[in-house]
Amino acid sequence: MNLRDFLLGVATGVAVSVLVNQTTERVSPYMSSDRVLQGIKDEFRKESPIDATWIYAKPETIKHTVGELPVYRGGISRVVEGETESFEFTADARSGVVVDLVRV
Repeated sequence: MNLRDFLLGVATGVAVSVLVNQTTERVSPYMSSDRVLQGIKDEFRKESPIDATWIYAKPETIKHTVGELPVYRGGISRVVEGETESFEFTADARSGVVVDLVRV
């Protein structure tokens, strides 16, 4: 095997992996759970610092007023004036919009 064949194999592998990655992103109708959580954290940070966050990475389907809706469930806590506030949220898996926010 010469250098030319080796480089051709590497280039082919890189091209295929880029193509598969782009195709997968187009086919998946959902935002990543990390991206949804980041958007929610950004909104909460406008009011006060965040203490902790979590999110289930796999979307689930719930019944909503508009029908069935794929959602991510998660939570966030922050400290305001020495008191810890904890919230649980449900966010639309397609758009990242918070559907429900409950203080626990």
